[in-house]
Amino acid sequence: MDGVKLRALEPEDIDVLYSIENNKELWKYSNRNEPYSKYTLKKYIEIQNQEISESKQKRFVLSNNDKIVFGFIDLFDFETFHRRAGIGLVILSNYRNKGFGLKGLELIEYHSKLYYNLHLLYANVAYENKESNLLFKKMKYDLVGVKKKWNYYDNSFHDECLYQKILD
Repeated sequence: MDGVKLRALEPEDIDVLYSIENNKELWKYSNRNEPYSKYTLKKYIEIQNQEISESKQKRFVLSNNDKIVFGFIDLFDFETFHRRAGIGLVILSNYRNKGFGLKGLELIEYHSKLYYNLHLLYANVAYENKESNLLFKKMKYDLVGVKKKWNYYDNSFHDECLYQKILD
């Protein structure tokens, strides 16, 4: 895991980003129900050079020095005044359960404190997403609530767990 790092989105990431964003199995976790076009994702990559205080979000690629992509980590709902942000994480299916999620969270926590002076990170995780729930618990995020029947997918309502971690 020593060679694993966060890096900015690059134009070369368009194909892997396209495959993740248009994976219907993941839409339920990202509150989406329609695909993105490559044009839209290309524009999204182009605006990633904006300051997080301006765009209120930032996406990073979890990769190695050979530019192999393991997944993506987002900061969203960035609040300068309150010094907090939401965190989203997706690991490509062939790299799951190998420690990349753990490493990604370690890296984004460090980056968030060092460069954005954040005090708190939070995550919304589907109740039935056992791997993600275990990951956030392992990384010492506190389960601060369960939003009952919060999201609708697969023809029923589902609970969502709210985790947070104080970084100070």
